[in-house]
Amino acid sequence: MRNPILAALLASAFFSLNAGATDLLQVYKDALANDAQFASARSSLTAGQEKAVQGRAGLLPTIGLSGSDTRSRVTSQSDLPVPDRSFTTSSNSWTLGLTQPLFRWGNWEQYEQSKLSVVASEAQFAQSRQDLIVRVGQAYFDVLAAQDTLATLKAQKIATGEQLASAKRNFEVGTSTITDTHEAQARFDLITAQEFAAQSDLQVKRSALQQIIGKEAGDLATLKSGVKLSAPQPNGINEWVSTAEKQNYSVVASEVNVEIAKRSIALNRAGHYPTLDLVASTGRSSTGGSPVSNGVTKPTTIGLQWSVPIFAGFAIDSKVKEAIALEDKARNDLEVARRAAALGARQAYTGVTSGLAQVKAYEAAEISSQSALDSNKLGYQVGVRINIDVLNAQQQLYTTRQTLAKARYDTILNGLRLKSAAGILKEDDLLEINALLQN
Repeated sequence: MRNPILAALLASAFFSLNAGATDLLQVYKDALANDAQFASARSSLTAGQEKAVQGRAGLLPTIGLSGSDTRSRVTSQSDLPVPDRSFTTSSNSWTLGLTQPLFRWGNWEQYEQSKLSVVASEAQFAQSRQDLIVRVGQAYFDVLAAQDTLATLKAQKIATGEQLASAKRNFEVGTSTITDTHEAQARFDLITAQEFAAQSDLQVKRSALQQIIGKEAGDLATLKSGVKLSAPQPNGINEWVSTAEKQNYSVVASEVNVEIAKRSIALNRAGHYPTLDLVASTGRSSTGGSPVSNGVTKPTTIGLQWSVPIFAGFAIDSKVKEAIALEDKARNDLEVARRAAALGARQAYTGVTSGLAQVKAYEAAEISSQSALDSNKLGYQVGVRINIDVLNAQQQLYTTRQTLAKARYDTILNGLRLKSAAGILKEDDLLEINALLQN
């Protein structure tokens, strides 16, 4: 009765653990809410969207109200034998003025430039969102890889411990030499040291994930056993590179920056152009207490105001030259962004295709390693294999399993990087990966 009950309890505990495991999609949602780097990008987007409002302000009228209210005391003195006279004067005035730009080319260029700045901010934010997806995936699978390493070492430690106990028993009965015991003991001690290092590495990887999501992740959902990974579509590197050179968000932002630089040239050249404004004002002015003037006036004016720049100490020419140089810089930055996007697409595509091949090879190697271990165990029992053969076969099997899991994680991450380089990475891609996890 004990074995069935124990099996049921273990199955129940395993099911409860997986049911409460945090999956990749939940980690991403936590990162959206808590990642400081993404929050900074979101604030930058909000600030950048105000550029259009600021640029449009240069085309709209400005209205201002000004006024004054003064009191003054005047004393008059005379050389004649008459008493000094003094009186107090007061004045009160206010003016409501309106200025509507009619022709200010620099303001128009600044408005067009501000709209481009909003587009650049949106492209940068989209890139930050894709970067967050990649960072979350990297941190998530780093934890899984560290867990696999630790679990592999623990399993290998148990198996090596059993082999060590067997070697000791065989030495006691005289069927093996002390060398077998020493070899097993050395392997056991080495694995113990590696286990401590793996525990430390797991804590580091968990801390890196916690930094992104702002809290402890808890137990993570793992990849399903024997999961099959699909090849990238389209299955051609040239298509991915071409898409990356056109749609990568860093490339898009750089293209917009080139257009902004062009507008800067026109904006600075506008310093040579005349300006024309419509001006209008109305107001009221009153004075009192003066022996010569008292009364109220209500002036109202409307008209055109123009200005023609003639000489500004070569400042405008210098700014134009500066803007031309900055446009050339922006074009070079665009070329750098295109090449970086193309390189990223090539590297990620190669990582996916080679990763798929490695996964297939490691799956075959796992089967072969298991068969080799079983054969060496049987050979050791009948005396045709020595202890070191079994230990080596065990190490080969566990190393193959660990490497197989790492190859799967790397292939998945390279798939995310490939789509990010092409500018098409979305949350739906995380949903597809999340479906590969066992909850």
